[in-house]
Amino acid sequence: MGFSLGIVGLPNVGKSTLFNALSGRLVNVSNYPFCTIDPNVAVVEVPDERLEKIRQILQSPKAIPTTIEFIDIAGLVKGAHKGEGLGNQFLSHIRTVDAIVQVVRCFVDDNIVHVDGSINPQRDMEVINLELVLADLAAVEKYLEKTKNAAKAGDKKQLQQVADLETIRQTLGKGVPLRLAGEDVLETARGVPDLSLLTVKPMIYVANVAEAASLAQFEEKSDAIAIFAKTEAETKELPPAEQIEYLRAMGIAEGGVSRLIRAGYGLLNLITFFTANEKECRAWTCAAGTLVPQAAGKIHSDMEKGFIAAEIAHYADLIACTSLAACREKGKLHVEGKNYIVQDGDLVQIRFNV
Repeated sequence: MGFSLGIVGLPNVGKSTLFNALSGRLVNVSNYPFCTIDPNVAVVEVPDERLEKIRQILQSPKAIPTTIEFIDIAGLVKGAHKGEGLGNQFLSHIRTVDAIVQVVRCFVDDNIVHVDGSINPQRDMEVINLELVLADLAAVEKYLEKTKNAAKAGDKKQLQQVADLETIRQTLGKGVPLRLAGEDVLETARGVPDLSLLTVKPMIYVANVAEAASLAQFEEKSDAIAIFAKTEAETKELPPAEQIEYLRAMGIAEGGVSRLIRAGYGLLNLITFFTANEKECRAWTCAAGTLVPQAAGKIHSDMEKGFIAAEIAHYADLIACTSLAACREKGKLHVEGKNYIVQDGDLVQIRFNV
């Protein structure tokens, strides 16, 4: 799998409730800050109707979906970058994920305390974003001092890194997350892998709402979606068909969990490809732009090492032809070498030496 999203936010905004909706697992959602200290981890199946259609066409006995990992990270508070509220420990958990899901409380419930005493989504987002910026700034300044000492000998590589770190520090010093600082600055920051900077990571906002009317505010936002986290967590106990029926009765056309998983794929620029044999049909995840030998490595390292070629059928062609034999007859099944870039929906059969 290899792709993970960390769920972050202030305490009591619904992170663990969202996690329950994603995983169906029951974790502690007690009404006090820091009830989640060790991160909860859920490996979630990615819904994809193409998988079952391919299984039926190829008559594989079973279908195995691809997955993505969600990590429920404890609530951050103002001052987390200085260690407030176990902040250092929680920030270290964020450094390990590929992207960030920031949950923002948009519901009113007098029985659930807000750490700042009132509901203010914009303020809450600014608190979290600033803490991540300040954590990055502290890391950059520490690393910069070390690099300046190393550059005193005049090494060109070290001198260039000092200049790069100064650029990054200036951006963070203005309170700007690196992901929003423009492509040049972002690429410069990515070029310092030792720092594992937090604000380099892509982020999507989840508005935790309590009424259908709130959903409309987020329909056209590219970086935000709205979810009834509590309701969707409760419906996890129902069969899938009943979950859909229940949510539709509440005016929700598609569950927020499915939308979040799809948004996570978009955020990380991921695609899905498929394999099939007499035992199973399986979906796999890789980054867009992945060459077929590296995609084969997702299946097994031996396939990448011994890669010879790949037989490819595009999903649309397979559906139109209704069988691999028909794809072959119509010239829609093609052999590709190591320079082929895997496309979303490709059915891939790897030829390799053991």
